[in-house]
Amino acid sequence: MQHVKIYSEKHLSRYLSPRKGEIKLGEKVKFLAAAEGLAKTDANFVIFGIPEDIGVRANYGKPGTSNAWEAFLNAFLNVQHNRFLDSGKILLLGEIDTSEEMEKASYIDDSDPNYHQKLGDLTERVDEKVSAVVKEIISAGKIPVIIGGGHNNAYGNLKGASEAFENPVNVLNIDAHTDLRTTDYRHSGNGFSYALKNGFLNRYSVFGLHQNYTPEYIFEEMDKAGEIHYSLFENLQKGDLSFHFQENLDFVKDGKFGLELDCDVIAWFPSSALTPTGFSLNEVREFVRIAARENNCCYLHVCEAIAKGDFPTGKALSFIVTDFLKNKYS
Repeated sequence: MQHVKIYSEKHLSRYLSPRKGEIKLGEKVKFLAAAEGLAKTDANFVIFGIPEDIGVRANYGKPGTSNAWEAFLNAFLNVQHNRFLDSGKILLLGEIDTSEEMEKASYIDDSDPNYHQKLGDLTERVDEKVSAVVKEIISAGKIPVIIGGGHNNAYGNLKGASEAFENPVNVLNIDAHTDLRTTDYRHSGNGFSYALKNGFLNRYSVFGLHQNYTPEYIFEEMDKAGEIHYSLFENLQKGDLSFHFQENLDFVKDGKFGLELDCDVIAWFPSSALTPTGFSLNEVREFVRIAARENNCCYLHVCEAIAKGDFPTGKALSFIVTDFLKNKYS
């Protein structure tokens, strides 16, 4: 498979913490054999990471989303293999090879007047890699679970899914931001704008949108667009969260849809746009469980997280992913 650093059991042994009498998930997940195609494996889920923060920096955001994937592996591979999760359904593919793009990004001087545009050019290169991998996974009849990087990668997810299904797909985005900024150059704030513009996105639903960080021109555009639905965080009553979430889910669930989770929506979660207000991690976990049960949910993308020494980022991401896995075929 192009564009991917394929993992093996040997590669991941450094993350595992074996314990006598116990079996960890990392000892049971499947890996892609050299001569084996994705279609030949009996795994239902294909997990891969995107270790980059180029799109975030292009959007004037805080760097660091490139380290979330490794933090996730440290936690996820040490989850207990037990009756509540069928590890045999999981194939751990590897990571998108972003090393060249990340290296080139590091050489761009932030005083360069074209700094953000140049980062946008590199983001487009990552787009192509992500979309090719997502297309291949879905075409093989599997469900991609995508971890890490900025929300710029939503565009690659949607392009790949749309090309695999040969139709535009829907999205339910749990996010404090719309990522519907103008399409002047690629960055983490316009992945959905580009997907709409290029015909990969059909219906778009945003849940948990923050009033204070949404430009008026985007509100005006959304209000005119019949294919866009949104729920403001400020209007959501705690006792009615599941009801309102279901309303957003109903807007997209009749067609194939991707589930996008931007960790910026979780209060105090280390991310590219850390916020003191938002959903709790437990509330977000419940949203993921609800959406995963829909037959048309065709991928999960968890993005914008940053690993911090004073916060268990990897463990939090692991809970979100295992919730999705457990409920998708429950």
